[in-house]
Amino acid sequence: MRPLLRLIPLLGLFLPAVASPAQHAAVNPRAATFTNPVLWEDYPDLDVFRVASVFYYSSSTFAYSPGAPVLQSYDLVNWTPVTHSVPRLNFGPQYDLPRGTPGGYVKGIWASTLRYRASNDQFYWYGCVESNKTYIWTGRINNNTNKWTWTPHPPIPTCYYDSGLLIDSDDTMYVAYGKTTIHVAQLSGDGLSQLRTQPVYTAPGNTYIEGSRMYRVNGTYYILVTQPAAAEWVLKSTSGSPFGPYEARVLVDRIQGPIADAGFAHQGGMVDTQEGQWHYVAFMDAYPGGRIPVVAPLRWDGDGWPEVVKDETGGWGRVYPYPVPVPTTSSSAGTETGKEVGVDAGMGRDEFTGGELSHHWEWNHNPDDAKWELVGGKEEGGGLVLRTASVTGDLFAARNTLTRRITGPRSSGTFRLDVSGMRDGDRAGAVLFRDQAAYIGVWKEGGNARIVMVNDLRLTEGTWTTASTGTVAATGPTVGNAQDVWLRIEADITPAFNTNTMRTTTFSYSFDGRTFTRLGKPFGMTNSWRYFSGYRYGVFNFATKALGGEVKVKSFET
Repeated sequence: MRPLLRLIPLLGLFLPAVASPAQHAAVNPRAATFTNPVLWEDYPDLDVFRVASVFYYSSSTFAYSPGAPVLQSYDLVNWTPVTHSVPRLNFGPQYDLPRGTPGGYVKGIWASTLRYRASNDQFYWYGCVESNKTYIWTGRINNNTNKWTWTPHPPIPTCYYDSGLLIDSDDTMYVAYGKTTIHVAQLSGDGLSQLRTQPVYTAPGNTYIEGSRMYRVNGTYYILVTQPAAAEWVLKSTSGSPFGPYEARVLVDRIQGPIADAGFAHQGGMVDTQEGQWHYVAFMDAYPGGRIPVVAPLRWDGDGWPEVVKDETGGWGRVYPYPVPVPTTSSSAGTETGKEVGVDAGMGRDEFTGGELSHHWEWNHNPDDAKWELVGGKEEGGGLVLRTASVTGDLFAARNTLTRRITGPRSSGTFRLDVSGMRDGDRAGAVLFRDQAAYIGVWKEGGNARIVMVNDLRLTEGTWTTASTGTVAATGPTVGNAQDVWLRIEADITPAFNTNTMRTTTFSYSFDGRTFTRLGKPFGMTNSWRYFSGYRYGVFNFATKALGGEVKVKSFET
């Protein structure tokens, strides 16, 4: 809510690097079904497509940096983040969170689009950000290292609002975009400028539609659009032209979802398997956790319209046949009775030893790169050093808060911190991050460091400026100068959307990593969609008096 096309033949053209057959050829023939949601994490405004046997999924990230994560899958069910299309938000100084100026919360990357172009072996990302400009990044995978590199380009001076990219069979590039009136633009040969654009469809009665995704299937052009936050329409060209005219049909409308107390499945994309089986991937509003993806098979009627395969009640099925055979090497592969929750490779323990942050992590805005570093490999113990990057009393205004999505419906996140490098006035800890937030942390005052639980941190809805810097709700023991401290957040993000139920989070600490003591009362999370992102785990360190202090994050475990 801002708020696939059959791929061209690849024979003889470049392909991006994919895992070797030895890694993914083993198939478990007993794996028959999967269970929705496929990934219980906040990945909204999705764009999904396939390159050979690999599926890719791009998502919104707003002000979080790096932006526009790309997830990879071999079966449409098990997903792992592999890169970000926008390594650093290059949309203006507000995304650097400068002191004394508004930040970019709830701005930045909304519904953008990503596709692979075989003719030059590049991925193209387009996103309209805050102005009449569409930003462009192109990316490539190094075949030897499987590392991605991304390059920015000058923006196109047109806002491709909620855009969907199509790379046609003749390699021509089109973008569908807009709200209520949908436009199609034809791009230049290099994809970096616009040749022409025109309106192709206006919704009857000026009904609000958005979230365009464009395809060509069997010679016919289609555009999927959403009527937020409950329906998805299919626009089908009545001519052989991507410029239409188009007629419309409803794909889903207020369809009952596979989990309780969540919104209706809508705003997504179509994708086919190598075997020619089509699926629709959509998201559901599942606050307080955010918007989570669900998958359903598609069939095509005799007139060339796609239809979602529903369950026996006429709803979105909780269990469907697996889209493709399931690799036995996947730790979350399905079984005869189905897969309960999509779990990616980020589950477990992170000791920050890989030389770079994993793609599960995103900063609250662009970080100050001079104020953080990864130190040492696994042999040296690893760790992430966070030096104070802001002097402020406001966590929302502090740079270098590192976040990651919470996995539902219930999970915990535990940070191990060495706080011996903190200085007078420093604040460090583990935060349940959103526009209504709380944290457990260490406050350094003079020569003493004490554990505190702070709640009632709030942004003002709409302007997204700070309304409250928080209140100390509970105070714990002092922390010895040579002690590590473990800070744990236990979050219940079971959907409670459009209900009066308030899910809660608890905070606790430990000095040995085994025995934890709860601090403060449970924190009630908001179910509001207006911040658009769900709650996240985060770790922070900022100064209230002077820069110079630091903490070392030795591990994170979930």
